[in-house]
Amino acid sequence: MNEPSAVAHRIGGDHMTVPITTLFLDVGGVLLTNGWDHHARRRAATNFDLDWDEVEHRHQLNFATYEEGKLTLEEYLHRTVFYVDRPFTRDQFWEFMAAQSQPDREMLDLVARLKVRHDLRIVVVSNEARELNAYRVRAFKLDELVDCFISSCFVHIRKPDLDIFRLALDIAQTPPEGIVYIENTPLFVQIAQGLGIPSVLHTDYQSTCAKLASFGLRTDEGAAHEPR
Repeated sequence: MNEPSAVAHRIGGDHMTVPITTLFLDVGGVLLTNGWDHHARRRAATNFDLDWDEVEHRHQLNFATYEEGKLTLEEYLHRTVFYVDRPFTRDQFWEFMAAQSQPDREMLDLVARLKVRHDLRIVVVSNEARELNAYRVRAFKLDELVDCFISSCFVHIRKPDLDIFRLALDIAQTPPEGIVYIENTPLFVQIAQGLGIPSVLHTDYQSTCAKLASFGLRTDEGAAHEPR
């Protein structure tokens, strides 16, 4: 049974109830592991016997452009890894990159249940490079859960740029107070809150369930997670 969810806001000294209709979600660190973070790159450097300082320096110079969809995977790898001959192939390196992505089954299940129970729209707002984004959507069937992807590689801007949040609001056509944003990076939570978007700093499943319950977003067993 679908149930409306709402959170009380004070406007002009009065309380009014605004329904929560939309979840904004990060992907890496919320629904899945991070796709290509510092730890994954460290593992790659060890696995492929790379000079960490050199490839990491090259990564830092190029990754923002790659995540904004302005470099292909081939171009990114050429600049960061295959600028010299290697004893391994691009396909082998890509397979390693892709294998770093793993699902958070609890969070995927939680969002799926919340979507059904509260009839929520699910909007991803994430920094993702195009090829990794496409792989992660397919591999973990995110397109069956998510209604709209505001991925940096599609819109050519990335968090912490305010414009990616403003674009997400425009596309969702939901007022900020009708949204809850789940994000694992404190700075991005603060930026969203500055735009009036109620936000949850995700650190673990249990605390996120409790925070969502405080907004009226409960699963069938959600009462067990409500704050006292």
